[in-house]
Amino acid sequence: MNCPFCRLNSKNQAFATSPNFMAVYDISPMLPGHTLIIPFEHIESLHDLEEDKLAEFFQFARKVTKGLCDFLDTDAFDWSIQEKEEAGQSVSHLHLHIIPRTKNDLPSASDWYPLLMEHNRQTVIDSAQRPRFSETEFKEITEKLREKFKSLKNV
Repeated sequence: MNCPFCRLNSKNQAFATSPNFMAVYDISPMLPGHTLIIPFEHIESLHDLEEDKLAEFFQFARKVTKGLCDFLDTDAFDWSIQEKEEAGQSVSHLHLHIIPRTKNDLPSASDWYPLLMEHNRQTVIDSAQRPRFSETEFKEITEKLREKFKSLKNV
């Protein structure tokens, strides 16, 4: 399978997991804390999640969001799911973007969505334009987040 999310190694790249989902820091974050919630199983649509997994998806995302916001000392965030290319989805594998927000992090608070759409057009696989963490930087932030999330119960 050519899906980049199916190739992720949750032990190396996820900083938190639930039975069916992983939280992975975006290797090319739009803003500090930008994280993806990704099913382990290749699922393309939110509509394809069984009810129990749908509940787990959002409960896990809520816990991860709370932990990220605590880590970054904020209580503001955006969530985004794009379904299909017409909606801006760049990887055909269900994922939720969590984007913690802080005061004045962008010129206008509503600038995050156009920025996300541009971010999605520049896929991780084929973009030299999109700034990325080095492997070392990615490992460092993932380890910091793993330490933070060890203290959270039921993540």
